[in-house]
Amino acid sequence: MQGHTDIHTQGLVARLPAGWRPYALLARLDRPIGSWLLFLPGLWAFAIAAPDWAEGARLTLLFGIGAVAMRGAGCVVNDLWDRDIDRKVERTRGRPLAAGTVTPFQALCFLAGLCTIGLLVLIQLNLTAILFGLCALVPILLYPLAKRVTNWPQAMLGLVFSWAAPEGMAAATGQIDAAALLLWAAGFCWILGYDTIYAHQDREDDAAVGIGSTALRFGEDTRPFLAACYGATLAFLAAAGWVEGLSWPYLPGLLLPAALLARQVMTLDIHDPAHCLRLFKANREVGLAVALAFLLGRM
Repeated sequence: MQGHTDIHTQGLVARLPAGWRPYALLARLDRPIGSWLLFLPGLWAFAIAAPDWAEGARLTLLFGIGAVAMRGAGCVVNDLWDRDIDRKVERTRGRPLAAGTVTPFQALCFLAGLCTIGLLVLIQLNLTAILFGLCALVPILLYPLAKRVTNWPQAMLGLVFSWAAPEGMAAATGQIDAAALLLWAAGFCWILGYDTIYAHQDREDDAAVGIGSTALRFGEDTRPFLAACYGATLAFLAAAGWVEGLSWPYLPGLLLPAALLARQVMTLDIHDPAHCLRLFKANREVGLAVALAFLLGRM
């Protein structure tokens, strides 16, 4: 794999049996940041609404396992859709389906296994959470299509990756209320922002092969768009804490994620793919800081 890529064949992947490694790469186990980002909106829900510490810990464990499995499943679906395109994009041409180290049939079998793990996690939740979780399959399947028909595929990803927020609220409280919708909106805006940063890694290749993205849509105007996305994120987070009746410390607690997000806006260099990747990965700390702010509001 020459040039810029975020595929890592060392570390954990290198320690696996040779026959397992292509599947680990297919599920992006070499890049756990995606699982973190899928999981974190759920953690916000538990931080703001879990009935007690024991239940919060149980749900955190379940959602952590589910995030790894379903992020892997989403990657398999995406790569099945995109394997021909991935061969033409510098960052993705080494992916197992694009490179031919995993066949489509093998990928489908692997997908079935990952979905089984996700289902086993889902049935540990209440009925509201189960039904809402099953609905997530629709946008997961449609996300790879979005980039072919719109410049806003990041909006579809925002819908998918923020799903854990209302799902987590449903699991914690048995309902999807105003706070759940506000967390969902916060997650959507956050993801719309950080995935635009991520998409700048592929901007030129995407334009060449006819793929749309908000990176292409906004180009040199990405910084004000990013500021708007992150500003809306913080506003929705503050509103969610207020609706849920958190005590005042959650508001100063939100200053830390606000500072981390502001740093991304100020330092963004859309012409440096490696820098864009570092900023994208920094959102794990942003998500953890939001959960900490909500916990402060419950003390």
